[in-house]
Amino acid sequence: MLPDLTAPPIAFAPLPYQDRLDVRALDQIDLVVIHCTELPDLAMARRFGEEVLYEGSQTGNSGHYYIDRDGSLHQFVALDRVAHHVRGYNPRAIGIELVNRGRYPDWLAAHHQAMGERYTPEQIDALVALLRHLRATLPALRLIAGHEDLDTTTVAASDDPSVQVQRKLDPGPQFPWPRVMAAVDLERIP
Repeated sequence: MLPDLTAPPIAFAPLPYQDRLDVRALDQIDLVVIHCTELPDLAMARRFGEEVLYEGSQTGNSGHYYIDRDGSLHQFVALDRVAHHVRGYNPRAIGIELVNRGRYPDWLAAHHQAMGERYTPEQIDALVALLRHLRATLPALRLIAGHEDLDTTTVAASDDPSVQVQRKLDPGPQFPWPRVMAAVDLERIP
């Protein structure tokens, strides 16, 4: 089967601080990290992405791409810029965020660690199309991981400091890894 070299439709709306993010060569990108927003909707994810969290660079946390529940694709950061989405891997990685409530609004509460919202078929179809496009256009891209695979840090629970919870659980147990891996030519980092 020949790869599809056509890009899926992507709405590009760069974050206000995009030009302050570090520049990188596209040939150093070898990893895609799958996230969920852990927020109710795309508008709130955008607001969180626009927040300046790092005083020195005047930048914040965000992924490169966001996929809404209807399957629409949104790009907030150009690929030649390093987005802040996963500790220790950002210079080599693309961050893809799927809109999903996750553990919102009690992300770190010990009593609220379940991630029950399913991803929509439209989201997964859009993700697969995007991954195929990225794999076909970025020669070094060969790896994929979930945020939870790469950031296994535990912290004290917000409602019970005697309990440790995992800081990142996304994309979580509802993410259909078998379906995605069967559809794309990428190797999963366990």
